[in-house]
Amino acid sequence: MTDHLPPPPDDVPPHLPPAMSPPPLPDPAPAVTPTAPQASAAVPPATAPVATPTATPTSLVDDVRNEVGKVVVGQQGVLAGFLAALLADGHILLEGVPGVAKTLLVKTVASTLSIEMARIQFTPDLMPSDITGQLMYEQATSEFTFREGPVFTNLLLADEINRTPPKTQAALLEVMEERQATVAGVPRALPDPFMVIATQNPVEYEGTYPLPEAQLDRFLAKLYVGYPERDSEQEVLARHHRGLNLHEVASNGVQAVATAADLAAARAEVRAMQVDDSILSYITELTRATRTSPVVDLGVSPRGGVALLGLSKAWAWMAGRTFVTPDDVKMIAKPGLRHRLQVQPEAELEGVTPDIVLDGLLESVPVPR
Repeated sequence: MTDHLPPPPDDVPPHLPPAMSPPPLPDPAPAVTPTAPQASAAVPPATAPVATPTATPTSLVDDVRNEVGKVVVGQQGVLAGFLAALLADGHILLEGVPGVAKTLLVKTVASTLSIEMARIQFTPDLMPSDITGQLMYEQATSEFTFREGPVFTNLLLADEINRTPPKTQAALLEVMEERQATVAGVPRALPDPFMVIATQNPVEYEGTYPLPEAQLDRFLAKLYVGYPERDSEQEVLARHHRGLNLHEVASNGVQAVATAADLAAARAEVRAMQVDDSILSYITELTRATRTSPVVDLGVSPRGGVALLGLSKAWAWMAGRTFVTPDDVKMIAKPGLRHRLQVQPEAELEGVTPDIVLDGLLESVPVPR
């Protein structure tokens, strides 16, 4: 299963989210219009000088998508959800089987922004100090000095987050929620911007530690990364045959097209989006309906409603508007809420998933006119 996005109307700017049946990402060359559908991993090496980022808030999404298209084949639905969460200043949980370009997508997006990135491969023996940092004794000065851990970065890739024990997950929980790491009783602020993108494998649970509901609720969105379509998978093979280098994204011609200041400007525009009271009422009714569903043990909390509002504003901004519509809420509702629902065990045995529950609620909750 892969996340798909709504088809763009004809009267909106090109930085709209991709279509329900994902069209391809724009060709890296300027002024080339995309044509055929595609989906999941990479492009031939082409050494290119790093461009000086000159993005404006409204061009940021287009520029990032163009650069990502040089490496990742398709996955527009996932990429659009990723960018919406980035603009809404939240964390992302990526779920998919190994080998569908989850890590590659994150590395490529990071390469399009002039920000720092760090990666942690989570394992059962990982300790909290391994991610937050620790005090080290310096013999030369006879003093303790703080050595920063990998969380002191702008974009943190937490690979296979469910493979680390609860104690380490709890340390990451503070980092995600408070945007700070407390070491030896001293809180230390993280850089701005800061975003965690965590991945997990949905089919291999042996030796894993499922994320508690409290930590799942800290993720702004959960995105599914599925298998590519046939033509896209063949294109992946063709690009590898032509010499694609997955270990060095920059060697494939990916350039930084935006700075932290560009991202901050875009986020400011997202926060300033107009939201009518009817939209606030719609989000409220939708989240409250999850708590009364007969097949749900745990519904969406008020934090989930706030998250959905933020994602809806980002989605509307990506569509080139200054206001949020009910369709914006509906199109981003499943990525924003699916991980906040806990379906009853007996319903799960019958094949009921959070997405199925949300589909039913989106059909039943009255939409404002």
